Amino acid sequence: MLSIQHLLYDSRQLTDPTTTLFFAIVGQRNDGHQYIESLYQKGVRAFVISDESYKVHEDATYFLVENTVTALQQLVIAHRQQFDYPVIGITGSNGKTIVKEWLYQLLHPDLKIIRSPKSYNSQIGVPLSVWKMDATHELGIFEAGISQVGEMNNLAPIIDCQIGIFTNIGSAHNEGFTNQTQKISEKLQLFENTETLIYCQDYDLIHRAVTSKNIKTFTWSKHQAADLQITSIKTETSQTIISAFFDEHKVQIQIPFTDEASIENAIHCWAYLLLKKYPLDTIQNRMLQLESVEMRLELKKGIHHSVLINDSYNADLESLRIALHFMQQQSNRTSKTVILSDIQQSGLDHDSLYQEVAQQINNNHIQRFIGIGSSISRIKPFLNTPIESHFYKNTDTFLNQINETDFTNQAILIKGARVFQLDKITNRLSRKVHQTVLEVNLSALEHNLQQYTNVLHSKTKVLVMVKADAYGCGSIEVARLLEQKNVDYLGVAYADEGVKLRQAGIQTPILVLNSEQVVFENMIAHDLEPEIYSLLQLKQFIAAVPPNKKYPIHLDVDTGMKRLGFDTEDLDELCEILKLYNDRILVKSIFSHLAASESAEQDAFTEQQIQRFLDNYARIVQVCKHQPDRHILNSSGILRFPQYQMEMVRLGIGLYGSDSSQLIQPQLKSVVRLTATISQIKTIKANETIGYSRKGKLPNGGRIATISIGYADGLLRRAGNGRHQVVVQNQLAPIIGNVCMDMCMIDVSHIPKAKEGDIVEVFGNHVSIEQLAKSMDTISYEIFTNISDRVKRVYFME
Repeated sequence: MLSIQHLLYDSRQLTDPTTTLFFAIVGQRNDGHQYIESLYQKGVRAFVISDESYKVHEDATYFLVENTVTALQQLVIAHRQQFDYPVIGITGSNGKTIVKEWLYQLLHPDLKIIRSPKSYNSQIGVPLSVWKMDATHELGIFEAGISQVGEMNNLAPIIDCQIGIFTNIGSAHNEGFTNQTQKISEKLQLFENTETLIYCQDYDLIHRAVTSKNIKTFTWSKHQAADLQITSIKTETSQTIISAFFDEHKVQIQIPFTDEASIENAIHCWAYLLLKKYPLDTIQNRMLQLESVEMRLELKKGIHHSVLINDSYNADLESLRIALHFMQQQSNRTSKTVILSDIQQSGLDHDSLYQEVAQQINNNHIQRFIGIGSSISRIKPFLNTPIESHFYKNTDTFLNQINETDFTNQAILIKGARVFQLDKITNRLSRKVHQTVLEVNLSALEHNLQQYTNVLHSKTKVLVMVKADAYGCGSIEVARLLEQKNVDYLGVAYADEGVKLRQAGIQTPILVLNSEQVVFENMIAHDLEPEIYSLLQLKQFIAAVPPNKKYPIHLDVDTGMKRLGFDTEDLDELCEILKLYNDRILVKSIFSHLAASESAEQDAFTEQQIQRFLDNYARIVQVCKHQPDRHILNSSGILRFPQYQMEMVRLGIGLYGSDSSQLIQPQLKSVVRLTATISQIKTIKANETIGYSRKGKLPNGGRIATISIGYADGLLRRAGNGRHQVVVQNQLAPIIGNVCMDMCMIDVSHIPKAKEGDIVEVFGNHVSIEQLAKSMDTISYEIFTNISDRVKRVYFME
């Protein structure tokens, strides 16, 4: 008899094969059925499939369905119906995850709560979250997000909420709906059977849509009569006082946040507590204790050549699974250490809890386990014998007793509840480097990849460029993510870039765009595939190919770029060589480069290039014994010339959040954020000068801040003298005077709260990299690739 505890759709996240049911989900570019055999070899014996040809093992159980995603959702609907404790459902454009996590913080002292891990709010994420419900829980909190019409109809019966919260409406996923009214109507389907819906009346479109339906509501507003009427919001240095009328009484809370989004999210939570008649003093105490919600896993360099994965702000079973998966994805080190605190409020008894934690540790091939807290030592009997384990009462005890050299050349996951202050461990084990930081958002990169693949034909392959250290973002970290996402090819400029990826364990095919005779032997040794662009280079490479070996190559034909590539007059001799050495080389693809695919003014030339490419391909393919792939489209070309996607496209700058065509720029996310810190603040008198050559002046005097970034970090001198503005405390501050080698000065006269140690954004969330490029009279490519190696890279997944 089958005993199913775990539902799986990503084969890489397998933990317990004997109790797993795998759903072979068929996506636009990936078919889960292809992973069935490898899962079977690992011990999985239960599969939900939509292709009967995969029923091949007599000792496995197969459930044949029309649609595996629908089957997953229907299974969890039946599971949800077993439990009658209340569930809170949350939707909206922004704030869903924060509201969910804050409700958990506010309510967990009283209730055993099951909630969505991180932002699991999709067609797959919601059922996986609700599947975790069991009889030990007393409340469920789940969020739901949609991107197109019809999706909420699938999620509503899975969540089946008694209390609803509609956070707000914004522009997220607008492309999937006719207008905002339609999007609101779709989201409201979550609350068709809800007993009470909490929302803000100040969102007029939401208010009109809700009042047209027969839904009992609890409303709040800053501007009109409501169940919770906000009367004043006073922001101080690090907290906000919110006053209101409720039930004909004055009520008030303080929260340790000052930004508008946090204030709105907190009021939603306040409304819920009032609705459930929590005592006012309890509400006030708990709202004041709200903690920021860390939405990301952070990857950074550690001491002694180690790598740290920092998730030191929360600890539960599902987020542990996510963190361990990220650890496996982003590190090929054989030695792995997990530092984990006690897990609190899990709803399980200690033995059941730590047996499940141990199972995750065992299945992820961890070599060393370090526990922090009073109960975590209960895991020891459940850990596999080879795993080295150590336990400490608290973080300070651990820090006082460790030998830092024990953390050499390791991948180290640091994870725990905020109360254990594991961030102290992260700080201790982090490599101390320059305080200028380039943050690389791997979740945003994954999102951008999806935006481009959404516009591709289902059979069009993707070659992603990771040259120039993945545009300054870190080629190894980016390549590991791309490999996890099953891209077809990676592209690098030079052989040593490809060798670096191979040495890091990357197995995806790699095309080297600039290969010379001196590196051919090394390329072949590391299974790197060359771009061949000239007759001489082709002859040299054939001579380098070992006897009795047929090696893949890619032919570059010049159709108008006038950079590299075979000219038309070369083709006769090229074809003769290909015929002669057909047993030594395999032409995997033939391609060309567009000179101006982003420019509508150059479309006629682009069309000429494409036609010239097709003509040249037709000549070359006659001497090949197969059909090599064709590719000519770059990031802009993918969007502007979809009719020429052919067998493969090349994705470059678009992956990193910059769309030269501007066709999908609003849908792309910023991948990188460059920050510095304020080193010192000075008061400047009228007519004093600032910086080298005395270029900087404040005619009326004022305050300047020296920040820790200069042209040696990648902020070139052209950004100085007011041409670029950075962001301090959400306000723009212009660069004053010339940019120095290691620092520059900014005008903070209008930012009285600016202080030494403040984070300064050079580009990222508030100022785009395109704005910086414009101020420097250059292009975003140059900004990306000029960021110095001494700038610390920090990678994170949301």
